[in-house]
Amino acid sequence: MKKDEIKTFKIEDLAHGGDGVARAENGKAVFVSLTLPGDLVKAKITKLKKDYAFAELIEVIEAGGGRIKAPCPVYNECGGCQLQHINYQKELEFKQNNLKQLINRIAKIEEFKLRDVLAADDDFRYRNKAQFPLDLTDEDQITAGFYKRGSHEIVPNHECLIQHPLINRILRITLEELNKFQLSVYNENTLQGLLRHLVIRVGTCTNQALLVMVTNGDDFIDKNLIARTLMRKIPELKGVVQNINTKNTNVIFGKEDLLLAGKNKITEYIGKTAYSISARSFFQVNTMQAKKLYDTAAKYLGDDGSARVIDAFSGTGSIALYLADQAEKIYAVESLKSAVEDARANAQLNQINNVEFEQGLVEDKLPELLTKDQIDTIIFDPPRKGLDEKTIDLLLENKLEKIIYISCNPATLARDLKRLKAKYQLVEIQPVDLFPQTYHIESVAFLNKT
Repeated sequence: MKKDEIKTFKIEDLAHGGDGVARAENGKAVFVSLTLPGDLVKAKITKLKKDYAFAELIEVIEAGGGRIKAPCPVYNECGGCQLQHINYQKELEFKQNNLKQLINRIAKIEEFKLRDVLAADDDFRYRNKAQFPLDLTDEDQITAGFYKRGSHEIVPNHECLIQHPLINRILRITLEELNKFQLSVYNENTLQGLLRHLVIRVGTCTNQALLVMVTNGDDFIDKNLIARTLMRKIPELKGVVQNINTKNTNVIFGKEDLLLAGKNKITEYIGKTAYSISARSFFQVNTMQAKKLYDTAAKYLGDDGSARVIDAFSGTGSIALYLADQAEKIYAVESLKSAVEDARANAQLNQINNVEFEQGLVEDKLPELLTKDQIDTIIFDPPRKGLDEKTIDLLLENKLEKIIYISCNPATLARDLKRLKAKYQLVEIQPVDLFPQTYHIESVAFLNKT
């Protein structure tokens, strides 16, 4: 194979990132985006590595089972979704199969129950939070969208099909107002310009919304007028916040928030539990599916009310508070100070008093908590990088009755299960589809001590 060569490939599998996988004549894996197993395609080689290659789809000669026309008009360019060309039932099958392959291959675990993926009731218009980078059109109009696959070039889109409809409406009205003023847009190359991102968060159950304008500095003369106008034009909008981020970074938020109008929080519910959410609070982006996720954790925890639990990486306390009536005591550990403050406020909001919130790193707080109380269950919901070695070593030393491991990254889950299997049995995994039309999958692994 040579770079820019056009070749015919039969797609055999779907990789974790959503690309189809074919095999070249020499056995080298070739990853082709926008394809699915069964496709016969023409594709152009774009990148060659020692053991694999990437190719760009040119033409589908024969379509595999489950291929559909993507409903989004910018899908082939936009990097926000990866699986709109696959019907939803097939998407669920691929996600479950991918999870199984990773557990078998990385964790070397064959004997466990893998349940069917809990499908979303609505596989579009589910996201309750969007982060839109901004750009200028050729006519110098401010626009927004998402990055093109493999680049930082923005594909304009003001009607994203996986966002809650209120998010799209707020985006369109906000852009309309911003374009009435002579405002500059941040340029990643020159590091100049004012407006960086628009972040919109909505309450699926409450229909409340919060808008954050992320700016490169505080030189934003008309911000209060714009904020008041938006509050008047959008009844669901409860607050407008300016976040200042002057750093040359891919991290969206800076450290300083300024309230421009209204309130800086909205209320959302998962089941009967209420949550007060600020601009930077971590909260699951699919509220309806989050309930299924937490209900799965509740099932594994049991309902006799005697459990003594650690909720590690607890964020704003969403899981701990949801499970509070099923446990005698829960210690929730989170490193981010503002998240702990939100969690304590949410406990008061729900009149919950059997959850104790601890600020600090999980690896630092666990030894203290395990000696402080007779903990029988630990719940993990770590970031994509999974658990650190120190935490896993501690689990192997202490051998708790139950581990409930919530993961957004099957690869790091499999890596951690490989080590944990020395002292714990993987009983089952329940995948939950919080991210339809994308390759991402959430899962809950239930482990017992051996």
